[in-house]
Amino acid sequence: MAALDLDGAHVVVAGLGVTGRAVADVLASQGARVVPVDDAADDVIGSAEFLAGTGLDRAQLVVASPGLAPHHPLLAAALGRGLPVWSEVELAWQLRADRPDGPAPWLAVTGTNGKTTTVGMLESILQAAGERTLAVGNVGTPVVLAATDPTLDVLAVELSSFQLHFTHSMSAQAAAVLNVAPDHLDWHGSFEAYAADKGRIYERAQVACVYNVADPLTADLVREADVVDGALAVGFTLGTPSVGQVGLVEDVLVDRGFMRLRHTHAAELGTLDDLQRLAGPDGTVPPHVVADALAAASLALAHGVDPSAVRDGLRAYAPGAHRIASVATLDGVAYVDDSKATNAHAAAASLASFADGSVVWVAGGLAKGAQFDDLVRTRRDRLRAVVLIGVDRAPLRDALARHAPDIPVVEVDAGDTGAVMTRAVQEARRLAAPGSTVLLAPACASMDQFASYAARGEEFAAAVRALGEGA
Repeated sequence: MAALDLDGAHVVVAGLGVTGRAVADVLASQGARVVPVDDAADDVIGSAEFLAGTGLDRAQLVVASPGLAPHHPLLAAALGRGLPVWSEVELAWQLRADRPDGPAPWLAVTGTNGKTTTVGMLESILQAAGERTLAVGNVGTPVVLAATDPTLDVLAVELSSFQLHFTHSMSAQAAAVLNVAPDHLDWHGSFEAYAADKGRIYERAQVACVYNVADPLTADLVREADVVDGALAVGFTLGTPSVGQVGLVEDVLVDRGFMRLRHTHAAELGTLDDLQRLAGPDGTVPPHVVADALAAASLALAHGVDPSAVRDGLRAYAPGAHRIASVATLDGVAYVDDSKATNAHAAAASLASFADGSVVWVAGGLAKGAQFDDLVRTRRDRLRAVVLIGVDRAPLRDALARHAPDIPVVEVDAGDTGAVMTRAVQEARRLAAPGSTVLLAPACASMDQFASYAARGEEFAAAVRALGEGA
């Protein structure tokens, strides 16, 4: 899509969260006449008055918050009028800072799970290589602020399917889709549409498209993408890598995707010992974490970093909060916070980190249209008992009844947020036994009862600490 002259242009900024406010500030600095609207404001987005009035009549561009689905009345009206609708990511790409050696390249990551860990690892590797970089996008810092900063050498960009939907011209230096599993179906309308939006990250990739060998759909998305001539397809695998892949040889991470002699040799990138800061409660590094590390290494190698920087960066990386974080051990029971497990795919990976029959699982929240049969069927062996919370307990309850009817299930009714988590932890304690683990891995979003997954995890940790104080 052609760039738009923003000086004097009327631009509707739809959604005024952190990203929307950053977009409005950057647009104003470009001379645009910003029309900010938000569902929380008095003139609600999509109101009849706004849609029929001067808001859209005079607009030349709409920049949409990632929280607004394409069928939202404002966006539907804009598209119906033929107005361009951009994501914040598209705006950022159009406004990239001009530097003496050209705009900073983007290394972009998406996937149903593992994005934040991968982009954090990537940032750490790039820093170890001496690059001025920042992890941006869905991870926190708006892309539009980083893209207009001329001091940065390269961006590590985490992108959600929401952000990719209205992104039309991004051309990442290298891009990765970590995995694709059903999620956000209420927003996209179908799994096929969700996967297609994930695949948009590969469009116009310049150096490499990184895919997951264990998830054939990611390879399909690479094949369907229109990339720059010469861009490589590089797979990451937890097995021994073939030519064109990165993977594991025993406990060593190796590259056969980028090195010059990859047909006959493999370059060492690091070992599992370099990932020990990410080890699970049993002291081993979970497979999905190793996969994230291989994806991050691939993107960094596409940028041209030395393999030694991969090792140093992985060794230095510290995980974020609420990701299989040990809270306490009380009376021989471990309490673990994995509130970041906001969908079935993430919860399955979390449960897989524990021994059979050992987990009292605290789950539930906002299901986003998801079903949980596969999750329960494949992880029922890990369960000792289940405590359900949140507004969408029925899909989990029904899946447990079908596939784990012998597992005790206790439901905590919705109510005051703090009281809900306190009661959930108390019920979990009653169901636990020495040697077992109480695991918060909700498989659902948090916004039904909590401000964020972080707030949910903090409530869980507070409730556990209260148990200890009352012991």
